Amino acid sequence: METLSTRGRAIRVAVTALGALLLLLGTLWGQDDDFPFGPFRMYSTAPDPNADAPDTRVEGVDTTGRTIVLTEANSGLRRAEIEGQQRAYIDDPGRLRQVAVAYAEKSPGAAPLTTVRIVIRWEGIEHSRPTGTSRDETIATWTAP
Repeated sequence: METLSTRGRAIRVAVTALGALLLLLGTLWGQDDDFPFGPFRMYSTAPDPNADAPDTRVEGVDTTGRTIVLTEANSGLRRAEIEGQQRAYIDDPGRLRQVAVAYAEKSPGAAPLTTVRIVIRWEGIEHSRPTGTSRDETIATWTAP
């Protein structure tokens, strides 16, 4: 077995120190996007045991007035895709038109959608247990012209 040269050992120590420094900085100031050097907050934090829990859904209202929950099966869009871009939909609700288009393409025999909205159902939580109460909050709405 050969031994490392002084230069080789110095490079390994420097790389190890750099990795440790990045982990420390990420732990103290990092965000999810910095993973693996930043904390993955989904697993490193806990919600408030008395805070309501959000359950996001996307609804459409068709030309017959029927409300339809839009799912991956009938629109091709996953809820996580909507939640991940939630701020963009709030800032520009007109983007929800694309959800109506996706629904029309995935459900060709269905009545067209006239309204698409993102609704958050806030489930009541107290002492880390559901209370059985909830309230709905519509955070973005697009209506066909």
